[in-house]
Amino acid sequence: MADIVDRSTRSKMMASIKGKNTVPERFVQAELEKRHISFDAHANHLPGKPDLVIPVYQVALFVNGCFWHRHEGCFYATTPASQKEFWQNKLAETVRRDARKQAELEAQGWRVIVVWECGVKHCPQEFEVVIDAIEGEIALSEWPEKPPRVRD
Repeated sequence: MADIVDRSTRSKMMASIKGKNTVPERFVQAELEKRHISFDAHANHLPGKPDLVIPVYQVALFVNGCFWHRHEGCFYATTPASQKEFWQNKLAETVRRDARKQAELEAQGWRVIVVWECGVKHCPQEFEVVIDAIEGEIALSEWPEKPPRVRD
């Protein structure tokens, strides 16, 4: 099946997809701030470059797009009809890389939480459950030597 737009237009469309500060990511940040949970954004020094980290509790959060990270069973995790083999290989490698990087983080003592784009887009009113889970991970932590930072 041929693409519905020309190659140049498709290239521009794909280039416009943001990797940082996406709408779902900003939503998660706002929810953490509401609960006064201190976090750092874009931890480039850690495996997989988590979108958000709560360093004092060693919790790493990934706010994943369902298409790119292949959210299993999700409506958004489709495979493009054109260049099917290319996309299957590319997206499968993304899933393998995600698993590898999450395993590296866990080996370093980090707890990993993945928040899916569709959950933020379609169930923002139920997002309290996700924040409760994050707080649950924090509650499992031993108190650090220094008190946690709290944002005002």
